[in-house]
Order: sequence, then C-alpha cells, then structure tokens
Amino acid sequence: LWKTRSFFTGIHLNRCPHTELVSCVGWTTADELYSCSDDHQILKWNLLTNETVVVVKLQDDIYPIDLHWFPKTVGGKKQAAAEIFALTSTDGKFHLVSKTGRIEKSVEAHRGAVLAGRWNYDGTALITAGEDGQIKIWSKSGMLRSTLAQQGSPVYSVVWGPDSDRILYTFGRQLVIKPLQPSSKVLQWKAHDGIILKVDWNSMNDLILSGGEDCKYKVWDSYGRLLYCSSSNDYPITSVAWAPDGEVFAVGSFNTLRLCDKTGKSYLPGLAHNLAHRRHCVIRIGDAVCIYTLAGLYIQGQNSLLQKRWSYALEKPNTGSVFSLAWSADGTQLAGACGNGQVIFAHIVEQRWEWRNFEITLTKRRTMQVRNVLNDAVDILEFRDRVIKASLAHGHLVVATSLQCSVYSTKNWNTPLIFDLKEGTVSLILQAERHFLLADGGGIYVYSYEGRLVSTPKFAGMRTDILNVQSVSLSNDTVAVRDKTDEKDDRFCIFYLYSNNVYLFVVLFIYLFDAQTGKAIGDGKPLTHKMEVMEIALDQCGPSSDRKIALIDKNRDLYLTSVRRLGREHSMHKIGTMVHTMAWNDSVNILCGIQDSQFAVWYYPSAVFVDKDLLPKTLFTKDGSEFSRTPYILNYVGTQVTVRRADGSLVYSSVSPYPALLHDYTGTARWEDALRLCRFAKDQTLWACLAGMAMANRELTTAEVAYAAIGEVDKVQYINFIKDLPSKESSLAHMLLFSGHVQEAEATLLQAGLMYQAIQIHINLYNWDRALELAVKHKTHVDTVLAHRQKFLQDFGKKETNKRFLQYSEGVEVDWEKIQAKIELELAKERERAANPSVRSSMTSRR
Repeated sequence: LWKTRSFFTGIHLNRCPHTELVSCVGWTTADELYSCSDDHQILKWNLLTNETVVVVKLQDDIYPIDLHWFPKTVGGKKQAAAEIFALTSTDGKFHLVSKTGRIEKSVEAHRGAVLAGRWNYDGTALITAGEDGQIKIWSKSGMLRSTLAQQGSPVYSVVWGPDSDRILYTFGRQLVIKPLQPSSKVLQWKAHDGIILKVDWNSMNDLILSGGEDCKYKVWDSYGRLLYCSSSNDYPITSVAWAPDGEVFAVGSFNTLRLCDKTGKSYLPGLAHNLAHRRHCVIRIGDAVCIYTLAGLYIQGQNSLLQKRWSYALEKPNTGSVFSLAWSADGTQLAGACGNGQVIFAHIVEQRWEWRNFEITLTKRRTMQVRNVLNDAVDILEFRDRVIKASLAHGHLVVATSLQCSVYSTKNWNTPLIFDLKEGTVSLILQAERHFLLADGGGIYVYSYEGRLVSTPKFAGMRTDILNVQSVSLSNDTVAVRDKTDEKDDRFCIFYLYSNNVYLFVVLFIYLFDAQTGKAIGDGKPLTHKMEVMEIALDQCGPSSDRKIALIDKNRDLYLTSVRRLGREHSMHKIGTMVHTMAWNDSVNILCGIQDSQFAVWYYPSAVFVDKDLLPKTLFTKDGSEFSRTPYILNYVGTQVTVRRADGSLVYSSVSPYPALLHDYTGTARWEDALRLCRFAKDQTLWACLAGMAMANRELTTAEVAYAAIGEVDKVQYINFIKDLPSKESSLAHMLLFSGHVQEAEATLLQAGLMYQAIQIHINLYNWDRALELAVKHKTHVDTVLAHRQKFLQDFGKKETNKRFLQYSEGVEVDWEKIQAKIELELAKERERAANPSVRSSMTSRR
C-alpha cells in the first residue's frame, strides 16, 4: 500500500511535517519508524495510532545523512544497548542517539561529511565511510579500532558482509569487497559507468545490490559476477534495499520506486512508479505480490492483469528523489525518505500460496481469501494482526502474525488453532506431514499441528537471522540446519599446500536433530562437507532409519547421504553435477532438479546405496529451456513440479505417475503388482528402479527379473549365486557385498562364525593383505590365502614382493587337495547348520 503520510491523516502531516528533504529513515519496531531531515528534526511515526511526533530538534549545525539502529537481538538474546542508533552528519561526526532523542556521544570521525554508518549484525562494531575517502571501524562505545581503507574519492555507501567478516564499499564506479583479515585478498571490480551511490548486501541470499548515477541498478554475487543489470532509468538510482528474507528488493530514484524480485526483475517491468503524475490504485503482480500505490495505475505482468479499487487525490504528488529505503524487521513494510520532505510507507499484499486444489491470497494486511478451485468455494480468513509469514502444505495452513500463530486444516477453515508467539518476527515457516517449524529472532521451534511445542533444536553460535528454505530442512523425524563455520577458527579449516600456494577450505557443518526431542542425532557430531553448501533438503517419506539428505554445494554438485550413520562415517555419494535447484516429492522419495539446461528427476535416488551402476538408469531427463535462466523449484507435489522462472512467472511440469505408484507397491511389499506395473509401462527406467528397490528389500526373485529386463546378465548370475548359498548369513553378506559394503559383509560372516567365507570375499576382491590378516588372526586357511596368491602371481607372470607373504610362505605348505577338502568341509558344516535351526541358535547364544 504505497502512500504518503498524508493519506493516513492530513492533520499529523500538517502539524509535524518535515520542511526540508528527508535524508534517512529507520524502523524501531514493525510499526514505529524514525526519520531525520535537513530541518534538523527527528520524527517518530506510529503506524498503529497514526501519530507523528517530534522526538528532538537537533542543533542547527547537524545535518543528518544516515541512520542505523543498534541490533535488538543476537542469537535470541536481547541487547542491553538496543535503544540507541548511530546518526551520521555533514559535520564529520557520528552521533550515538537514544530513543528519546538524547545524544549520548558525538565522535569526530572524518574530514567532511560522514556519508554512511552501519552496525554489524551483533552490534560489536560500527563502520563509517566519509567524504574524505576513509573507512573506519569503531567500537560500540565510539572508540576507533582501525582505518580499513583510504580512497582518493568519497565513499558514498558501505555495508557489512553476511558474517560481518567482510565489508563492501563504493569507490567511484567500482565496488570493493575487503575482508577484515589483513592478509586476505581484496576483490575489486568496475560495476557501473557512473558513480555508485548505494549498495546493499543481503545475509540470506548472499547477493549484492548496487545503484548509481548511470541510472541502472545491478545484482551481483559475492564473487563480483553480474547476475542482473537493469535497463537505463530516467534518473540516477539514489537508494536500494534488500528485504530481510532476500526474496525482493526495492529501488528508489527521482519520483520513482520499484519493487523487484531477487533475480532483478521488476514487478512492473518497463514502467516507473511515477509518484508525481499518478493516483492511488491497486496493482496485481502476476501471481506473487500485489502493491497498492499512489505510484502507478497500470501493470505489465504475467497476465497483464489490472484492477482499480479506488483513487485518491494528493495534495503534494511530487516526492522528489528517494534518498533512503528501510524495510521493517518482519519484511512486510517499507519506508522511504523523500526529497520533498515526505515519508513513503509501503506494504506488500496479494501474496499467494497454492497446494493441490487450494489457492490462498493475502488480499489485505489482515485478511486472506481461500479458494477451492474444484468447486469455486471461497472462505475469508480474518486476523487480529497483520500477516507476516504463511505456509500451505500437507493439508494445513500455518499463518504467523505479529503476535500469534494460527493453524488451519484444509478440511475446516472455521476453527483454527491459535497460540501466542514469543517473538513477533517469524522469518521462516517449514512444514512436514506431522509438524511444522518456526524460526524467529529467538531460535528454532518445532510445533505439532495441534499447537504443542515439540522441540527447540539449537547449537552453539546459531544465527536464526540468516536461516532460509535453502539452509533449513524438516521431515517427520529430522531437522537439518546448515551452518558455515567461522573462517577465523582454524580448528574447522583445512590448509592445503600446492605449488607453494596455500589454499583454505572451510569445513561446513550440517547439524542434524531429532524433531521429537531437539537433540542431536547419533553421537552428536554434525555432517561435514569440504565445500560451501548452497542448499539442503531432507526426503519426506519412509522410516527414520532410512532418512536421506540431499545437498548442493558451491560447485553445483548434488550429493546424497544417510542421516543416521549407525556408527559409520557419513558416506557422501555424488548423484548429479551442475544442479541449480532441487526438491523432494511430498509423498514419495523422488527427487527432482534443474541440471544444467535439463529438467531431471531421480526416480529412485537411493539406488546409489544399493547399486551405483543403476543410478543413471533411474534418471529421467527432458529439455529445460522453458524454465529460462536461474529457475527455482518451489515444490514438487503429487505429479506436478512448480518452477519459478527468473521473470517471476510460474511454470508447471508434470512427472509420470508410475514411479510414485512403484514406490507405493514396493513400500507395502506388493512385489507382484510392481512387476505387473513395469510390464505394463514397458519403461527401462521403471525396471531399473524396481531392481534397486528389490535388492534394498532383499527380494531376490523380483530383483532377478528386473535386472534381466535391463540386460544386466552378470548381476542376474550373481543373484542366482546368492540364492543358492546355504545359509541366511552368507546370503546377507553377499547382498551387502553386492552393494559395495565390504566391511559390513565381513562383519556379518565373522559374527556368524563363517571364517572361510569372510576370507574368500577378500580373496575374490584381491584384498590380499586383509585376507592374510584374517587367516592369521583366526588361525585357519592361511594356506588357502597363500595358494590363491601364488596362482594370481603365476597368471600375471610376477614374483612375490610382499614381505608378509614371503614370511608365511616359508613355513606353510600349499597343498591344493587339502585346501579343497577343507573348503568342502566348511561348506558342509554351513549347510548342516542352516538345515538345523537349533544348532544355529545354540551357537549364536554361545557367541
């Protein structure tokens, strides 16, 4: 709802207006804003009561430039000094000002104006940039710590990096990323054709936003690579600001205000919000966001849809340049400081959520409309406070307002479950079938759909302000949280020396928690990866012991691993390359993603744990050119995948229903139905999936048929060999061996007392040292190992060089007849024990 303060009530505007340009604005709460102006006044705007009051009249020689409030909370703990803000001014000073307007301290900081001042995320340091080209870091009490840079031209804007270990600042037409570590490399590049006036760096998506006198705004990644460049606007870009969640950003210019998604595309492409010549109206933007604004009466979106609700004449339509933009902490409101002395307030509405046959629209700040597309039934949901976040999935709608959380069932929209929130700024909602997760400034909370607090997972140093859907994942039994370790902590870094150069690899942690208890899974050690992880996702179905997590790292490689290790180290399996985005199906464990320029679906990704050779045969791909550049998968529900393209439009792609049906059959042990389905579909991909599923469930007869259907003759023969083995222990061991689990196969045989079989598997794999080690340790079949070793060397025309084998060959006689007789005796004992369960059970009890 774009509107000047005059729209709320003209009396407050007339009584307490800014008579000069407004230079900066800053939110104290989601409904209270401070603004500073060249008229030397600091005003407080209350959006709930529509009151505007003068906080303080500054001295005549103080002309404010920038304002930034001290962080209120860090890691869920309230800061003691949260009621002050830093105010920079043209006299070369920055001032620490209390909420009541009292100047607690003034510090001589620069020669000339102090053009920018920003606190880091935990409030331990303040950075300032001046007209003298210097950049300085100060303590929270105003003591100078260091001078980071000395440029030859004014630094118009400076911001902290997401982890407060780097800073980004302007240098004429260039952008500079400078790490705080003295020995680290500085990244500098030409970003604009004119002087850069404003920059912002979002902690959620790690993207950089810049605007300059060349009338363009651009989006960059943290390596200086250009992701988006706007067309040239009519006037220089004077302000830019990311929304806290990193999904959208705002751009301000002369009489112009734009709202864009994170890819840079304007929600009003090619059209400026001309505040000087338009009236109040409503605009529907595609299927994502709708903005009420005095800034324009038309829209050019996905469906070119235009709706006019009402218009309102303005007394002073000219706003001049928008010098500063600030989002509220919950990301629902935006304020702008204008050159004509007015303050613009904006609210994002008309957000939409879809799930199966339901479509929900936020029509007003406190009102939602629910529409069932099957019968066109419409329900209206009213809330006491404005809606901050919402999520629709798994048959439930979860809505977080500024004070409460409401949970609706899609079967009954009339009786929601409502409970109070500890912290009003919910930044993330995730849903699973049995419960949902909320993240706010205080931590992470897992709730049941009955409103019961289930658990509160946490770990040391957890920052909830940077958590998003790419860094947190939820399933029925597991919570996964990505955490990038501090590069300054060398305990979690690997230094690699190559060609006289030292390379640093930061070990990234993924913390895994039990959703029911909030405790770390297993031994408490997190999952580690030697590359920065961009996205994580837990599968949604099956027992907790089979839970899998998929991750995409910085190289865009897709990995899959088990959540519960059962005493083993995490084994990372790469299942894809150049994967940009991914999503699990909501009802079966099928994974989809955008791989390079193709749309890929892994019908049975767990095949990598059973038979790696099967994985490529279970992969379905098709051309993904319809998704354009940088697409993002929103969800994968049923057989439909929803993808958001770079221009903000939604594209739907259908997936065959047969793989999901096959998962259902095998999950309920309906193997005959699974075979009939594969024969009916006549699809090699389905046969490959069935082969993997059957081996995973030790259904050898079905596996034999499936492998035969895809032409894997050698594996069919091996399955027949397994079926003919005399004991269950041998069969289990060879099935583990089939999947590549050599150590588990060995342990199974040794536990069953089958020493020869354990030694033989290593002989077959040419693991000679391990075979000899087992034979010596258990004092049996040493001659068997030596005999096979000698035969192997003779076949290849080589001589023995292994000292251990040379040592034992001197004292052990190799007689093939005795060896064969011993082997036959071992196999006979195994068959006899398999045929006599009582003998087997008594031996097991003795062990």
